[in-house]
Amino acid sequence: MMTIEQRTIDPDVTVLQVQGRISLGRDSQELEWKVDDLLKAQAKRIVLDLAGVTFLDSTGIGIIVMCGGKLKKTGGELRISGPTGIVANTLALCKISEIVPVFATLDQAASSFGMAAGVA
Repeated sequence: MMTIEQRTIDPDVTVLQVQGRISLGRDSQELEWKVDDLLKAQAKRIVLDLAGVTFLDSTGIGIIVMCGGKLKKTGGELRISGPTGIVANTLALCKISEIVPVFATLDQAASSFGMAAGVA
């Protein structure tokens, strides 16, 4: 099961703290819907904090990439923070950092907005 907690940190950065598994099923759709809701609310800077994620499959990768594309279309930016273990390995194997910048910590991801996209 996956849970998502939303909070805002300065300056105007929305953090979605994800816990559990991002895999095929309704849970993954919840993440997409949450990002869609944020887009409707005019959010432009979103960090997916994956520190609490224990598993990520191809469906999860697709949703992350799709969310990044949706944000980019509206002039926004998506960042990923805190992946570890198999989640970090999966992101690296799929070269997600070429599409959505990946950072070791939430602070690094949040402070990267407005800077050139890159991997820390």
